[in-house]
Amino acid sequence: MRRGSIVANPVLVGAVTTLVVIVAVFLAYNANNGLPFVPTRELNVRLPNGAELVKGNEVREGGYRIGVVSEMKPVMLGDGSVGAQLKLKLDKKAGSIPVDSSAIIRPRSALGLKYVELTKGSSSTTIPDGGTLPVSQTSQEVELDQVYNIFDQKTRSASQVNLKEFGNAFVGRGSDLNLTIQELPKAFRLLTSVMRNLADPRTQLSNFFRQLDITAGIVAPVSAINAHLFTTMANTFAAIVRNPRALQDTIAKGPSTEAVGTTSFRIQIPFLRDTAAFSKDLTRATAQLRPTLPVLNSALRIGIPVTRRSVALYPELQDALNALLDLAQTPTTNAALRGLTATVATLQPTLRYLGPFVTVCNTWNTFWGWLSEHVSVPVPQGTAEHAAILAGDNQNNGFGNMGAAVPANGEGVVPNSGPPQYFHGDPYGHAVDANGNANCIFGQRGYIRKAFHFGDQFWKNPNGTPRFQIVEDTPLTNTLGYRVGPTYKTYVNGHGQGLNTDHVPPGETFTSEAGGISPKIPALMP
Repeated sequence: MRRGSIVANPVLVGAVTTLVVIVAVFLAYNANNGLPFVPTRELNVRLPNGAELVKGNEVREGGYRIGVVSEMKPVMLGDGSVGAQLKLKLDKKAGSIPVDSSAIIRPRSALGLKYVELTKGSSSTTIPDGGTLPVSQTSQEVELDQVYNIFDQKTRSASQVNLKEFGNAFVGRGSDLNLTIQELPKAFRLLTSVMRNLADPRTQLSNFFRQLDITAGIVAPVSAINAHLFTTMANTFAAIVRNPRALQDTIAKGPSTEAVGTTSFRIQIPFLRDTAAFSKDLTRATAQLRPTLPVLNSALRIGIPVTRRSVALYPELQDALNALLDLAQTPTTNAALRGLTATVATLQPTLRYLGPFVTVCNTWNTFWGWLSEHVSVPVPQGTAEHAAILAGDNQNNGFGNMGAAVPANGEGVVPNSGPPQYFHGDPYGHAVDANGNANCIFGQRGYIRKAFHFGDQFWKNPNGTPRFQIVEDTPLTNTLGYRVGPTYKTYVNGHGQGLNTDHVPPGETFTSEAGGISPKIPALMP
């Protein structure tokens, strides 16, 4: 019995065909990830950026495909920036990868398709399976679109202007161009040494262009002003051209002017040296100028209008200064100044004694205040002085007696003629003590009788006790311990309540007693 052929069974043929198609589709779908059953190894490659690579891009060596890009992810590079890490699936037949190998991203077509070109090194040490090729051994080429991006609208417009201006510059200058080309070989021979010096790293040519860039950035805001300056300079040069004789005369005087300037510079050297030292010292002061500028600006803002208004004062000030000059040149001025000096020297002890009565005790203002009250009695004609007529007792050296020889002391009182009289006053009232502290005795109210010790026997009784019982102003004491009268505003807890101070103001010379004598206040006896 004959068996049937396999091709005679349509079901079996269809099943085989379907299986072949499925296997082909599977192989095509996974081709980008490597063919199955082909042994591979992995290599990680780090790049500054992904360079528009995608999963499935080829890896080539010498133009032959040796693997594919199976994965790409962002990673943190050693300098802190974010780069890309490729995972390459390489065929085993590609062999091991030396550690000094390199990789570069190249374009596969003009449409943007890329591939990784791997160049093996010569080191005997190899990168293990799954190892990493560092970013320092990878690079990528300049893309065509990056080159085209140079020519943006601004660059294209500038190129058009350059071509137009260069065209205008070369029109009709063919002979000059020929002469230039003829002389260029000589210039190049001389230029070789110049270029060699410029190429030397010690020349720092790159820093020169960097500084030019900074200078251009600084000049850019004032470019319009500079353009106006060049226009004005053109007008100046045009004026010079119209009168060449004047320019010749100016140049002719140049040598003599330069000779004088050279001599002057020799004399100026010490001044310039001192100016340099002063500028160095001034640097520290200018550092403090910035915080004070707001205050100075405010002062200038206020001072400028005042200065403008002061112009009208200048003629009068000139007259005053002229009068002062005439006074200084008058022969009698020196004699008058000598007399004034003698007067001041004579009055100085008195003024030094009286000064604290004004600056500390306020006696001057108090006197006029009380005086106005003293003459305030209303009368038909206006005001009159307050007065009270008191009849005193009949005693020796009383207030009503004529020719009293000593102060009233309650001596020799006639019986039933009135109470005894005692001198009312303070014979040793001072504005300040020897240290300048307030001691404003005069003008106190309230009186107590005190016995005063004096050295002379005339002032003592036969038994040696003080003879005189003198009514003294009540000594008031404030919290600072100074004896003060009502003309002085007392201090509370050390804080003033008025214009007075508890001490002679700083800078004021004083003496506590007329004539510059230190005070000798007698001891008080009860």
